Amino acid sequence: MPPEDQPPAPPGDASSRVPAPARRSAPVRLKPSLWEGWDDERLLDLRLCDLDLHLRGTVLQERIDALYAELASRGLTFRPHFWLSDEWFVPDGVPGIAIPFYLAHPRLARLEQHQMIEVEGGTDEWCAKILRHEAGHALENAYRTKRLRRRQRLFGRSSQRYPEHYTARPYSKSFVMHLDAWYAQSHPDEDFAETFAVWLTPDSDWLHRYAEWPALRKLFYVDDLVKELKGRLPRVRNRRQPYHLSGLRKTLREHYAAKRAHYGVDNREFFDRDLRKLFSDAPEFARAPSAARFLSRIRKDVRRRVRQWTREYQYTIDQVLGDMIARCRELKLRLTLPPEKAELEFTALLTAQVMNYLHSGRHRLAL
Repeated sequence: MPPEDQPPAPPGDASSRVPAPARRSAPVRLKPSLWEGWDDERLLDLRLCDLDLHLRGTVLQERIDALYAELASRGLTFRPHFWLSDEWFVPDGVPGIAIPFYLAHPRLARLEQHQMIEVEGGTDEWCAKILRHEAGHALENAYRTKRLRRRQRLFGRSSQRYPEHYTARPYSKSFVMHLDAWYAQSHPDEDFAETFAVWLTPDSDWLHRYAEWPALRKLFYVDDLVKELKGRLPRVRNRRQPYHLSGLRKTLREHYAAKRAHYGVDNREFFDRDLRKLFSDAPEFARAPSAARFLSRIRKDVRRRVRQWTREYQYTIDQVLGDMIARCRELKLRLTLPPEKAELEFTALLTAQVMNYLHSGRHRLAL
């Protein structure tokens, strides 16, 4: 982007003297003090590689140190290395973990919130859960445990192709429950990582929580495996950092456009029959509140409750909810019940619609 096309800065803003980077030029490395005061529109035109971000000195380093302490408490010498990228992931063959850039600075976390409704890993507890999960992947790379016969017999083969979508079985007792969306069910590698995370979590009491579950055999396997690995150095010790933030030339705007497309709802359906059971366009309700305005008002609270029940991403829930509001507006539907009862009934309806989406074969992988 040429300097003359750069979004205007407020008068006296020192960042107005910072030229906008050319699309394919080398990273400019702008310190947070230059962009943390920018509005979202201006910030979205920055490339990821131009964000001068570090792990040291941030809350992320404290969370990483806490993970290291948990590994050490189990007698493991393994310590995954970390770097910043665009998402959470562990590359094949790398005993390290990529952390999304937005967790490295509060301003970027706010942008993530604005763009995706929630900040994945944004709290200490949520981040710790993801770190334990990713540590399971990294440990498998470090010790090459995917090749072990017992591991393959219990979890399946890593060579199994990752599905673009998966249909969860919420009541299955063959898998542990750690991250949202029953993620252990998506692939054998995710099953192992989730099982490792449950096993590693302090005070998880997995022996009693999963008593009489088939998943308990997997937890015992992880327990036995770690006993064998205690004090042993990893077989793979490379420090590779694929897709490091400094090499990502896409803009934040491009990043979020792709991310929203990934977690959005495909093949949107109309909900006429269910909506007409709850709302109406009959003349006798002409003076009743608009269903679309009513749902817009309760949208945030309903979305959060449905997330707790379905364990689905708020962004995906919001897509379904937005479609239902739009359809209410098109059909000119109005309330037929007192607001409190209508909110309760609609929450149940939205939960059912989201669960239908989860089981429709269109569910997106989370990590």
